[in-house]
Amino acid sequence: MKIELKKIQVRDLVEGYEDNDELGVRAFGDKLDVRPPYQREFVYGDKQRNAVIETLRRDFPLNVMYWSVRDDGTYEVIDGQQRTISICQYVEGDFSIPIGGHQLAFHNLQQDQQDQILNYELMIYLCEGTDSEKLDWFKTINIAGEELTNQELRNAVYHGTWVSSAKKYFSKNNCPAYAIGSNYMTGSPIRQDYLETTIKWMNYGDVDGYMAAHQHDLDASPLWLYFQNVMAWVKVTFPKWRKEMRSVQWGSLYNRFKDADLDPVKLESEIATLMQDEDVTKKRGIYIYVLNREERHLNLRAFPDNQKREAYERQGGVCPVCQDHFELAAMEADHITPWHAGGRTIAANCRMLCKEDNRRKGGV
Repeated sequence: MKIELKKIQVRDLVEGYEDNDELGVRAFGDKLDVRPPYQREFVYGDKQRNAVIETLRRDFPLNVMYWSVRDDGTYEVIDGQQRTISICQYVEGDFSIPIGGHQLAFHNLQQDQQDQILNYELMIYLCEGTDSEKLDWFKTINIAGEELTNQELRNAVYHGTWVSSAKKYFSKNNCPAYAIGSNYMTGSPIRQDYLETTIKWMNYGDVDGYMAAHQHDLDASPLWLYFQNVMAWVKVTFPKWRKEMRSVQWGSLYNRFKDADLDPVKLESEIATLMQDEDVTKKRGIYIYVLNREERHLNLRAFPDNQKREAYERQGGVCPVCQDHFELAAMEADHITPWHAGGRTIAANCRMLCKEDNRRKGGV
């Protein structure tokens, strides 16, 4: 790869700046693609964004940035998108920063203060090479910065028409997926959490396999349709929303139970009861349990050590199943009346079994 250092003034960088959302971000007289397909969305917070402008305002050195030279003589940002957008947004008047006890946008500055920022020289490395070389370089230089998520790296590896289409649905602030699924999802669209999660659901965990197979598809509408179906199924099956629903892997449940004959009224009645059960310590697991009946998802409250000791002494250290004697450490607590049959995690319902009998009883 050929690399050349070039100094570019801020006034030249911001010329022709346009942020057209899904259509991309342009600057440098329309010669710079600020957000190529492999780049993340804008993620700087106010503190980071303000620090960039303060660096320019004080004539402190700003970290070097890297642009790739395209065959047609235009450029694309390899590293420095966040800094570039921060600079352009400030000069455009999109935000203000604290200066001398006041919040001042660029247009509030005196002419000499504006000129000082516009004349600031940015250090840009211009890189020429193959697509693979540019992608490898992009990964390498980002290691020292804000670490890329796994999905951001996948977007780089499998960039193309499909990724560009998928990001419209899943990767923007207030994107369509966020609009209908934010109450049922965790993570951030702009850090690609929604996109990664949906692919995992649709392709049973194999994100790379799905993206490799569909890299050159013209659009991602099948994935978007799948996501809509999942959200519609959730809202019909579990019409009462609770905060615990954000942590449920809904796609996995949809894949397995979407054709099952489910009664939302009966499900809600059971869910409400389980939410009040003090033995159920993992409330989000209730939504899985009411469908597959596996108690492990509930993380049922364990007997405390004093109740175990009490039961052990009461039994004289003898396992009631095999009738052999064991030390306390070789035994495990068990519900006399099972939890699903109404047994509670209280001292009167505790007995100690040897590990072999207890695990045999539990089907392990």
